[in-house]
Amino acid sequence: MTVAERTETTWIDICGLDDLVPHSGVAALVGKRQIALFLIPYAEPSVYAIGNWDPLGHANVLSRGIVGDIGGELVVASPLHKQHYRLTDGSCLEEDVSAGSYAVRIVGDRVQVAQPGV
Repeated sequence: MTVAERTETTWIDICGLDDLVPHSGVAALVGKRQIALFLIPYAEPSVYAIGNWDPLGHANVLSRGIVGDIGGELVVASPLHKQHYRLTDGSCLEEDVSAGSYAVRIVGDRVQVAQPGV
């Protein structure tokens, strides 16, 4: 058995699916980290989680950004300097930085996020 096979993901219950507003973000505190959750109903998966910290604006604001699509990529535009971060992996389209991303799953009507750092 490898280390990867022995490692189990710890899932943290964040909110109900109906607590999220389609095409917008909401911030959640997971441990000591803020994450930004986005509900995109037509996408698969429909819920994305990236870090809420804007590495260029130096503030927890990405959950307040405008959600959109650039060249088929789901993104959120930072409300500070307007850089675009991919919802799939948190990477910035314009600069070589990343907000990070978190695994998300839906169990029943609950949104769960993999514990950061796991």
